[in-house]
Amino acid sequence: MIGLGLIGGSLLRAASAVGREAWGATASEADAATAAADGFDAGTDLVAALRRAAAQDALIVLAVPLTALDEVLRLVAEHAPGCLLTDVTSVKAPVLASVRRLAPANRFAGGHPMAGTAESGWRAGNAALFGGAAWVTCLEDDTDLAAWAEVSRLAIEVGAHVVPLTAGAHDEAVARISHLPHLLAAVLAAVGADGGPVAMALAAGSYTDGTRVAATRPELVRAMTEGNREALLPVLDDALGRLGAMRGSLASTGGLAATIKAGYEGAQALSRARQATPAGVRVDLSAPEAREGLRALGERGGRITGIAGDIAIGEVA
Repeated sequence: MIGLGLIGGSLLRAASAVGREAWGATASEADAATAAADGFDAGTDLVAALRRAAAQDALIVLAVPLTALDEVLRLVAEHAPGCLLTDVTSVKAPVLASVRRLAPANRFAGGHPMAGTAESGWRAGNAALFGGAAWVTCLEDDTDLAAWAEVSRLAIEVGAHVVPLTAGAHDEAVARISHLPHLLAAVLAAVGADGGPVAMALAAGSYTDGTRVAATRPELVRAMTEGNREALLPVLDDALGRLGAMRGSLASTGGLAATIKAGYEGAQALSRARQATPAGVRVDLSAPEAREGLRALGERGGRITGIAGDIAIGEVA
């Protein structure tokens, strides 16, 4: 595990809890010291951790901010070029491009667990963080299926279910359901704070729910949103268009029915998706069309819940 913040630290805990031999390295002396004090195999010597991974043919998980990724990949290419590589970064296309450019000898299957909190650092971690969470494992045209399956097994073992997608499909989706909410939360938090002490004294559930992720470390939010610029811009344009139409309607007729109804229907769509009865799916990973089948499953909102030999077991509504 390279990086022992919220996600990396939680994954080190979770992997250890399910019986995997796991160790980690981080640039943060405080996180390394606390992790070691908690009984985990952790330190600050990244090169030593990578050499150990190379000696044991270990799976390397990159849990560092996007801004630190290239530096780490250069070390991976130098000290552990034969290891299987994945990551837990919230943007996938830039990571894929960096891996192809800087660590082309490593087999790679990108990943992103859709789990987290507004907290950060080792102390924020939790071995149960991934329970019931969606975990995207990326499947490109050149992704080795055995590598994808090994990364997926890790995700499933720590309690997540796997959604197979391309990096591009992932980035477009998270622009809508993760990155845009971070930006809207930032705006909402700033507008509320501008109301002064009275607004803060009256702030209750609707405000705190809407601004929760605004408490995330600014540098992490910048990395994910700026790193997904290409996918985020059209989504932001869509949101701005809806806000503009809402403003125009309120100014001209005093009515907000269309906006509020559309929002309500969007919330109901999420509720229906979560309550839908799934049908079982089995994908033979040795079949020529396995890659296309897995991606089609992910694009329909389906998921993989287990891998037995060459068979991926899943479900889709």
